[in-house]
Amino acid sequence: MSERAHWTSPHGRELPRVGQRTLLMGILNVTPDSFSDGGKFTGQAQALWQVERMLSAGVDVVDIGGESTRPGATHVNTHEELARVLPVIEAIRSEFTRLPLSIDTYKADVARRAVEAGADMINDIWGARYGLEPAVQNAWLTAVEQGAATDALPVSPMARIAAELQCPIFLMHNRALPQYRDFWHDVLLDMRVCLGLARQAGVPDHQLWIDPGFGFGKTPPHNLEVLRGLDKLVALGYPVLLGTSRKSTIGLVLDQPVDKREGGTQTTHAWGIAKGCHMVRAHDVELARDTVRMADAIASGLTYGQKKEQD
Repeated sequence: MSERAHWTSPHGRELPRVGQRTLLMGILNVTPDSFSDGGKFTGQAQALWQVERMLSAGVDVVDIGGESTRPGATHVNTHEELARVLPVIEAIRSEFTRLPLSIDTYKADVARRAVEAGADMINDIWGARYGLEPAVQNAWLTAVEQGAATDALPVSPMARIAAELQCPIFLMHNRALPQYRDFWHDVLLDMRVCLGLARQAGVPDHQLWIDPGFGFGKTPPHNLEVLRGLDKLVALGYPVLLGTSRKSTIGLVLDQPVDKREGGTQTTHAWGIAKGCHMVRAHDVELARDTVRMADAIASGLTYGQKKEQD
């Protein structure tokens, strides 16, 4: 990743430096039905307890989600999602004033209210494309693929919100169906569209992250391939968030249930770091911390111990 400006919180809160070490995003699902920890942290007291545990383990960002995105999960309307996430954001912000928070949502209205309540960044599983008509999405794909001007094309509600609020946004690759003509051509094209939407809305490059979307709009072989070729996404020049924690492809490979997938998860973290990712998203922050430290140390090689944290 080339030199770039430091990402910034709309609240002036200090965010961790990107590129000096692999960062840790901790998952806090305030949902009754998430695939790994549904129902565990829906109350404010339980959520605060979990955040304190993650802080003790060295978390850099806590990602708060109010709607499960697992296959078959019940759709949650904006009102219900806000009722789940806003009290938790406000409680965390009251107790942990310096902790960077991310809101995991694809709904622009939820993102706006969450950032206004104290979240610092948006984590969007639809890469700022939700709310765009299929014809508009196709027009964007065609224009980006052909190198044509996009100035006259509409931008999405989420892209506008991120620009208006001046907050970072994680743009994840996703598709409604796991259908590809040419897998890497299509993934990279989709990702360039997401980036184009955000930039055209006015989000500066230093506020943009990308995510390969492991487990979203992909078959298990697709998920393994997106890890194997992760450096292709890194080459786009934006910091990369990797979210593989306990997902079904790991369970399929290892033939293990959700609560037995941490070994596989940490393997994907180490692989992702070797391929150049900048942050991993984890349920078990303590285990991920040790994986990240060891992988970062190996990546340092002869320079290990010569660099000091600048955060």
